[in-house]
Amino acid sequence: MALSLRTRFSRLRVDLTPWRGSRDFRILLVSGSVFFLGGMVGYVALPYQLYQLTGSNFAVGAMGLVTIAPLVVFGLYGGALADHVERRKLLVGTGLAQVVISALMVANTLLPNPQIWLIYVCGALNAIASSLQRPSRDALLPRVVKHAEIPAAVALSSLTAQIGQLAGPALGGVLVGSVGVTWAFSVELVGIIFATLLYARLGSYRPSEQTSAPSLRAIGGGITYAFRRKDLLATYLVDMVGMFLAMPIVLFPAFATEVLKEPKLLGLLYSAEAVGAMCASLTSGWAKHVHHQGRAVVLATMCWGAAVGVAGLAPNIWFAIAFFAVAGAADMVSGLFRAVIWNQTIPDEMRGRLAGIEMLGYSLGPLGGQARSGVVADLTTVRTAIVSGGALCVVGVLGTAAWLREFWRYDARTDEHAVRERQLRASS
Repeated sequence: MALSLRTRFSRLRVDLTPWRGSRDFRILLVSGSVFFLGGMVGYVALPYQLYQLTGSNFAVGAMGLVTIAPLVVFGLYGGALADHVERRKLLVGTGLAQVVISALMVANTLLPNPQIWLIYVCGALNAIASSLQRPSRDALLPRVVKHAEIPAAVALSSLTAQIGQLAGPALGGVLVGSVGVTWAFSVELVGIIFATLLYARLGSYRPSEQTSAPSLRAIGGGITYAFRRKDLLATYLVDMVGMFLAMPIVLFPAFATEVLKEPKLLGLLYSAEAVGAMCASLTSGWAKHVHHQGRAVVLATMCWGAAVGVAGLAPNIWFAIAFFAVAGAADMVSGLFRAVIWNQTIPDEMRGRLAGIEMLGYSLGPLGGQARSGVVADLTTVRTAIVSGGALCVVGVLGTAAWLREFWRYDARTDEHAVRERQLRASS
């Protein structure tokens, strides 16, 4: 019995096999971690600087409007580009562009009168560079680890992102509050430089011979491929339904201040989901034993919605924090298995374009969800917006799974796309 329990607990530990076995995975993981940490410091500094210069909440929110179009256009183009060029060169090139943009942000803070227009221009340019870079980085992951190690590689990548999500804003808040935004943007700049230098040390990963040059036709081919595969379509739709209907973050200030009467603990609401996600990542060793990954995505996303809804009923802030942590853990599990399906089934010649579509899905869903939450809260109450969103998420995801039944039946051991990719990797 003791041995059995020990075995069960060992399955919970995060699997470090990809880290031990692949030099290029280590480079991707470290560079991505540093890049994300620095980016989160800048994420805090940029709206702070805008608000200090303008005193306008609209001016801060307008940055989101400025970045939406570049995200959509260059996210799709960046995916097509990632399928056609050597991905290491694209990572380095976009990294250098981000170094220049970040340096401009630092220089702007040193002016006697920092230019507001330049902040918006840099925000738009950074959205372009990030949208061109992200598909290449995501598309490299299945190339740098063994096929069977993909679940562990995704879990490790998620874990480092969550650490950055927790540490980055905390560091950014300390910097802007103590030594100013110049230091915060400088930390972001150093992180980008370090990550770009690491990208340059990656091995060469040439594109497939079946690739197409970046064009509207190539982008359309990626979209068509995604829609023809109901399992892929379901990964996008389930996540978008979950995020659109049950994204409560925009309501946290009002929830903590007006409903729970604990404004001093607002920061814990923001960090609760990341803590829950980190706990799920640290105990993700079991993920490699799951084969019905579509079911895992559906159930985890329904759990996300249910936990958010229950948090909305919280009698005190600690109850809310606990259930938002559960929601974060469920969201991490959903994201883990969605990424595993993508990385284990999509052909390399399509991987960049599909990564671009993925990026749009998990970016636009939360943006729409925040708008929905705000409108419902203004029309009803904050509690109603959170609780109804969670309930609608459960119903919406269940309906999506019923509509796309292939997703519920998905089995990585027998799925034709997973089998083909597994055989190709074994023969290469």
